[in-house]
Amino acid sequence: MANPFFQNHGPFKIDEILKFISIQSNVDSNYEIHDVKDLVTSTEKDLTFFHNKNYAKLASKTKASYCLTLNNLVSYLPSSCEPIVVENVLLSIAEITKRFYPSSVTDDFDNDVFEIENTDYKKKIKFGKNVLIGKNVSIGKNCKIGHNSIIERNVIIGDDCSIGSNVILRNSFIKNNVSILDGAIIGKKGFGFFPNKNNNIRYPHIGIVIIEDNCEIGCGATIDRGSMSNTIIGKNTYIDNQVHIAHNNKIGNNCIIAGQVGFAGSSTLGDNIMIGGQAGISGHLKIGNNVHIGGGSGVINDIPDNSRIMGYPATNLRNFLKGKKWYTKQQS
Repeated sequence: MANPFFQNHGPFKIDEILKFISIQSNVDSNYEIHDVKDLVTSTEKDLTFFHNKNYAKLASKTKASYCLTLNNLVSYLPSSCEPIVVENVLLSIAEITKRFYPSSVTDDFDNDVFEIENTDYKKKIKFGKNVLIGKNVSIGKNCKIGHNSIIERNVIIGDDCSIGSNVILRNSFIKNNVSILDGAIIGKKGFGFFPNKNNNIRYPHIGIVIIEDNCEIGCGATIDRGSMSNTIIGKNTYIDNQVHIAHNNKIGNNCIIAGQVGFAGSSTLGDNIMIGGQAGISGHLKIGNNVHIGGGSGVINDIPDNSRIMGYPATNLRNFLKGKKWYTKQQS
């Protein structure tokens, strides 16, 4: 499927792409690459990347024709996928992605917005004062938008949604019956860059934010759009105030996330998860269904289904309480 919000400047011939990153390889110089995608969504017309053994299972099933990877990971790729070995996979794919999607690197404010009174929505929805609407925006029926909110370019909002005051939306797909409370910022680029002594290099974010039906997003919450894939909030998930969700996270259905929880990037959470306030979830983790995470916990490992965990590093709740009891006894 074509990227709905960022213009693809491809296709490029594969040898031209390799010149972008100063790589020489024995490839079919006339083969055209139409897009850059992750391991799962890639097709035979796409270039993908594989940089960590944790993704070996996904790599073995990729349908991409070419893959940027490391020498020690080549054996995990299927025979249909030609490996291109580079020194730094993420830096290389970032440079290539910028050529396909040059507008995805910067996130300047949208200078092409209109006052809502000057759009067709003035008679279709309820809105407060100083509401601005950008291009390529669609808003469904029975929606409300509060004062000083900006629906920037590339936003689709479903029916029966409530957008609070001082909200900023961009590059997002908001489905039906979603409430986004005051001060939330959704769809900005994520915190993705490569440290460099002279100039930190920004990673392009060509994904979007998808918020499924019947969700609530709390005041001051921030949800970053995806880099190569999308950031997704599942159906009937409630997110409290001042929660941060970084790029590429996938949060399941019927989850409850209390205030000031922070998510690093690219973790996947199952359904029916409850997370207490001020917990931290590290990146690239898999958290199962029906998991309860106590407030203030630090989650740094995968968590299986039906677990109850707490502490730092987060551990089984029974073990945590046992350790706390031992510590208290030692202090007495």
